[in-house]
Amino acid sequence: MSNRKDAVFVIHLCFTGFILFFLAGCAQLQQKQKPEGLLSESAVDLYVDAVMHHEFDENEKAIDKLRGAVKVNEQFSLAYSLLGEVYREIRDYENSAASYAKATELNPWSFNDHFDLGRVYRIMKKFKLAAKAYVRACELKPNHLDAHINTAECYYELKDYVNALDYGLRAERIGPQVGKIQQILGDIYELQKEHEQAIAAYKRALEADSTNPDIMTSLGVVYLKTGLNEPAKELLLSAIEIQPDDNLAHKYLGYCYLKLNETDESVESYSRALEIDPNDWDSHRGLGVAYILQGRKSDNSIPEEIKLKAVSYWKLSLELNPDQPNQDRLLKLIEYYSK
Repeated sequence: MSNRKDAVFVIHLCFTGFILFFLAGCAQLQQKQKPEGLLSESAVDLYVDAVMHHEFDENEKAIDKLRGAVKVNEQFSLAYSLLGEVYREIRDYENSAASYAKATELNPWSFNDHFDLGRVYRIMKKFKLAAKAYVRACELKPNHLDAHINTAECYYELKDYVNALDYGLRAERIGPQVGKIQQILGDIYELQKEHEQAIAAYKRALEADSTNPDIMTSLGVVYLKTGLNEPAKELLLSAIEIQPDDNLAHKYLGYCYLKLNETDESVESYSRALEIDPNDWDSHRGLGVAYILQGRKSDNSIPEEIKLKAVSYWKLSLELNPDQPNQDRLLKLIEYYSK
């Protein structure tokens, strides 16, 4: 361990020496010519000290030195970049974003600053600002895969599916075999109700990442919407085998069992979904339906205790989400089975 630390120290020392050599040259030019924008020697010293503190995880000291550097020279874009990085590492995202934004202002051609600014805004869930930063990163590096994927995902969060699809397709041209891209495209196509294209994209995603339970669940859901219930069941069961605590997979499996008239299994799946997430209003609603179908006798009568159980789940579903889709239909069911 000691040898490793020594080796790391030597590497950082060499790196620091390079910075000193480069920036000291800038300082000498400044003394001779004093053109606007060149770094003062004290700013360089503070920056180099900050680099060393950062490399040894002394982040507060690094921040103090960097603040000093930008106070001496407000045009020091490298210092703002490092400030953004240090603040991001300590999860001070507001200051990180402000630092990266200043770095991009001073050096609009810095891909890394735009990319990192997008990353921080995305963590903060400021997707509009994140998308703007990533778009600029894509302009600076048109073949950068992650920049295009991240841009597509931000537009997806903004429900701007036109731009999400545009950047998703750009990402696909850069890396057509990357499963994550195909998954994003599948999600976009599904929201646009382009089921065949969504199925094709999810299948390509599974070819690239055959054990990804999220892709299995997404493809299973599209199968359900297109009436392919048996293939949906197989995929959802496979997803649950890999990820047993996936509420979404259990919920859709419950719905799948309903469509296959396997009511016992449906009750079990919906119940499991609610064990994982008791606040899942959709599973409460589905479980009520499953109990009614399970309890229906050959003469179409339903025991009163089953009705009461179903109504209780439906009422809880409405409490959890009063504005849910088709709430009028659910209210009618509650009224009918409460008689």
